[in-house]
Amino acid sequence: MNHDRYPDDYIAGILNSVKTIALTGASPNPARPSNGVMGYLLSRGYNVIPVNPGQAGKQIQGQLVYARLADIPVPFDMVDVFRASEYLHGVVDEALALALRPKVIWSQLGVRDDAAAAKAEAAGIKIVMDRCPAIEIPRLAA
Repeated sequence: MNHDRYPDDYIAGILNSVKTIALTGASPNPARPSNGVMGYLLSRGYNVIPVNPGQAGKQIQGQLVYARLADIPVPFDMVDVFRASEYLHGVVDEALALALRPKVIWSQLGVRDDAAAAKAEAAGIKIVMDRCPAIEIPRLAA
């Protein structure tokens, strides 16, 4: 897939089908974008599971934080990546190692790694890069 542009129906289809989101790079700091997006997704009815090794065992926005994707005890549909581009490949590898893989890996604004995307897509995982669900949901009325 060409990751320079996504059809609206591709994005809307993802946002309307996922229910549980693992949010990597979650921050307890309300000034951080990951915290605001997490709050927005929770307010829209998504189940959001924060992932941050430095915050594991604590809570962010009332949700228990896990150190890594493999520690999450329930299946999740999507990984929302609030990490720099150089870490996206590692997130993809971690997702691919799971017994129950997510359907989607979504990386936030400014986060892109085409090789990581190709690897995930080859394994049947949909990819969205350099987009924010908190922008796309109201834009698409998803």
